[in-house]
Amino acid sequence: MSFNAYAQEDNTDYELRADEKYGYIIDKSGKKIEGIVRLNGDAMNPWSNQKKVKFVAVSDIDKSKKKQKFKTLDPDDIKEYVAFDENNNERHFEMIKYTNTKEGFNTATGGLSGNLKAFNNLTKSTQFAEVVKDGKIKVYKLYGYPTTFSAGGQIAVAEKETERMRQFPSYIYSKKGGKIEELTLAKAKIIIADCSYAKGKLTSGSYASLKNDEKKRSGLGKLIKSQIDDVMSNVPEIVEEVITDYNENCK
Repeated sequence: MSFNAYAQEDNTDYELRADEKYGYIIDKSGKKIEGIVRLNGDAMNPWSNQKKVKFVAVSDIDKSKKKQKFKTLDPDDIKEYVAFDENNNERHFEMIKYTNTKEGFNTATGGLSGNLKAFNNLTKSTQFAEVVKDGKIKVYKLYGYPTTFSAGGQIAVAEKETERMRQFPSYIYSKKGGKIEELTLAKAKIIIADCSYAKGKLTSGSYASLKNDEKKRSGLGKLIKSQIDDVMSNVPEIVEEVITDYNENCK
């Protein structure tokens, strides 16, 4: 990435602060605008990147000032934003229309705490989601939103649930620009079946991530089959192995 626009008179780049990255946004008209991105979320609050982002365009940078005036942009303002880290790895977020009903209806706490978590998830139908795999099948990583209130005996339960949400985001997909749905083991098998190459590998058992371990399955007791499949499946592995293979080899 070349950002010569940041060069100051003594030919040194604008000095990025710790939470700032070079990147760009795509506005509602589809125009790409380069500048500096300040991510709203971090490792403790990854869901915050889905709500908004701070951005200053190259044309708005005041080289005489150490602090720049950032605009706060939400999913109603722009289509996409991209930030590049120190190793030039791209973090790419797109505005999507999707409501995380799984987290909305799945609350570990009751009462006000559980209701707030449900509200936080069910009221967000437009949000940014991070693209983890691009192609014919596009896959996004989407975090649920934790409860914003817990008290008494619910505090420990809420904290445990929030940690789970940090560690295990949902993976959702859109095939050929179609409806966005959650990616599960069962769905993965269906969406690759229109390609004889991928279907052949699925039928022959070549995809390790789509296999089920029968010993583990039998140990899961009375869970219904679809739940067992979800417990058994490692969706990130499915994305890396199966969806990558499909996107690269299926027309």
